[in-house]
Order: sequence, then structure tokens, then C-alpha cells
Amino acid sequence: MPRLLERPADPVITDDGAGRRPSPGAGPLEARPGRAGGTNRPARTAGGAPTHPVAWWAWALATGAAVSMTTSPLLIVLVIAALALVVANRRSDAPWARSAGTYITLALSVIIIRMVFQILLGGSDTGTVLVRLPRIPLPLGVTLGGPVTAEGLATTGYDALRLATMLACFGAANTLADPRGVLKSVPAALHDISVAVVIALSVFPQLIVSVARVRRARRLRGGRAKGLRALTSILIPVLQDAVESSMDLSRAMESRGFGRTRDNRRVRPGTATGLVASMCGLVIGVYLLLTDPRWASAPRLSAQLVGAVVLGLSAIGAVAGLRSSGRRLRVTRYRPHRWTPRSIAVIGCGLLVVICTAALNSLAPAAVNPSTSPLEWPVLHPLMLGIAALVAAPAFLTSPPRRARAAQPRQRDLPAQPRQRDLPAQPRPNHPDRRGR
Repeated sequence: MPRLLERPADPVITDDGAGRRPSPGAGPLEARPGRAGGTNRPARTAGGAPTHPVAWWAWALATGAAVSMTTSPLLIVLVIAALALVVANRRSDAPWARSAGTYITLALSVIIIRMVFQILLGGSDTGTVLVRLPRIPLPLGVTLGGPVTAEGLATTGYDALRLATMLACFGAANTLADPRGVLKSVPAALHDISVAVVIALSVFPQLIVSVARVRRARRLRGGRAKGLRALTSILIPVLQDAVESSMDLSRAMESRGFGRTRDNRRVRPGTATGLVASMCGLVIGVYLLLTDPRWASAPRLSAQLVGAVVLGLSAIGAVAGLRSSGRRLRVTRYRPHRWTPRSIAVIGCGLLVVICTAALNSLAPAAVNPSTSPLEWPVLHPLMLGIAALVAAPAFLTSPPRRARAAQPRQRDLPAQPRQRDLPAQPRPNHPDRRGR
């Protein structure tokens, strides 16, 4: 009978050179320079705490509000450059962060469409005529073609550039912060509304991810269809993916007890009325702050100052009303985002951008809104450089995002494997029927 094989012994794990044995389940060890063998301290990941998603959205909305108060192409171009700097340095490698190119394409298409419609439909005989197109009269008083003036192109170009920059601010917020992550930080009173808003905001990034995944699958399968055939082969899988994502979301919400309330606590009387009044005050304050109307009875009274006061008081009332009305809802948050000084600094930068733009509008209105009739060259005010610096400040105040490849352990951080000579020799089998072979 053949002899039974002996089971090889388990490899012996030696100590780390300092008389200590690593504990079971310990993480990778980080070697300390100047000490033999290293220590048992886990390796630290690079970078600080992530920026709060609400801070990114507040910064982007404040930047968009500041852009809406100006038509200066110089200031708008500086803001666009600052937005590009922040997005390029603080964008993560998550799937929802790949939509920056799509928003840039959308912004450029807005500018092109506005300019084309101005050339075709905005014919006017007043101003500096650049070219005259043949007129084509249409019903209802619409005329195609006609003279193309420099004043009309400048007015349309300024407005289109401002609208495109506001879209770029919205795209920057979607690129830097996950829209679904904002749901974790909203007050409990607005939980139901925030669910609908966040789902609506996440539709566009989700479609981008679905289209990229379907196109990658088609390339792997050798699909070479183009044009309408390619659109048909992409549209159906994308719709199927959207339906499956909706079903998964509904099942997840149902399994987590969405909509469960507390009946043992009552809301204080007058909370709903105060909350509605505070929301109306927020709308009025934002309107006065952005439009800066003139009072007929008090022309010296600054509407922006009144709007800032109304906005501050309404914000305090809205926060108090939301905290009072949110006591009836039982909302749990898994790994909630933490507020850090850097996140607060990002919001502060956005508020300073709005304040500086409003101050510049009062100090130099001709620089903020250059004249287009008669057409004048835009003026670069020194405060515009400060506004652009405030917009770009989060690129240096916040910590860089965590990359997926940075989470992988390095080769020198892995525990040492036993060498071949440290393992016991495995006995060779001795079969009688194979001696002559």
C-alpha cells in the first residue's frame, strides 16, 4: 500500500523584529523612519475630512446669484475660469462627477442658439449695422433676416454668456457634490420635498452614467452602428436601466420605513403660519437683493440693504420653523456628513461673492453692467479680480477628494509573506508502482 502523505505544517509567522507579534485582523503596518521593524499603527489616508455637499451647493448658488447681477463679460469670464479651477482640482472620480463636460456642452449650445436667433429674428435698423441679410416676411408680423447690428449682438451675447455661466454653476454643484448626498442634511420637516427634489436633480447625472455604461457594453460586444440605429440600440437599455433604478429606489425606501412619523409630539401652534411667512420673506429678500429696484417715495433708500435685512430675519424664522415642525418625523441618517471649518469657509466665500458683487454694483454700475446702446468697451474694475479670487478660494481651502486608486494598499504596506526557505519541506510521495519510471 502506498504510504500516507504527511500534512505540511502551517507557516510560522515571526515577530516584526521588535519582539511583538501582529494581532489577528490588524491592518497594514506603517514603518516609522529611524526605528527597526516599524510599528503596529495603521496607515493613515491622505487628505482631510470631505467637504459638506450643502456647502458646495451653497457656494454654487451664491456664485450663480452674483452672476445674475452683472452683464460684464470680463467679470463673467473671470468667474468661469475660477469655476473651472475649482472643478478641476476638487472633482472626484465618482460616476456622478463625470457630467462636467455635458454641462459645458449645454452652456455652449445656449450661447449658440441665442446668437443664431438674434441674427435671424432680431433685425433692427438702429445701431451699427454689420451685415444686411435679405428680409423674409412671415405671418403675424414675424420677419426673418434684416440688418445685423453690433448693439444687438452685444446685448444678446452678454445675456447668453450670463445664462451659460449660471448653468455652469449648476453643473459645478452637481459635479462636486452628489445630489443624493444632500438628502442626508436637509431638515426633517422638508424630508418629503427634498426626496422629490433630489431624485429630480439626480435624473440627469444618472442618465449620463447609464449612457456611458451602455456605450461601453456595445463597444465590448463589437457594435459599430451609427446614427439612428445606434440611438435605438442605446435608448432602450437606458430606459430599462432607469426603470430598474426606480424600482430599486422604491424598494430601498420601503425597506427603510420611509414616511414613518411620531404621533406623540405635537407641533406648536402658529408654526405653519410663521414658516410660510418666513418663506415669503426669503423670496422678497432675494428679489430685492438681486434686482435692486428704486423706491419712488424714498429714492435714497437702498433696496439691496432692505433685502439683506429681510433675508436675514426670514432665514432665522425659517430655521426656527423647520426645527419646530420637524419633530414629528422620525428620520435616520446613515453616516451623516459632518460640518467642518473648511465647509463653513466655502459657504463664507459664496456669501462674500454676493456681497462684493452687490457692493460693486452700487460703486461702479457702469462696470458691472456695461452699456450696449451706445456700445462701449467693458471696464475691468480691481474688485472684479477679488470676486474671482473668492470664487476660486475653495480650490485651496478644501481638502482634495479621495481617489479610488488611493484606497488600494501599496506594496510596501502589505504584510511580509513567508519565504520559501522558511516553510518546512514537503515529503515526496514514494509509490512502489513508479520506481521503474
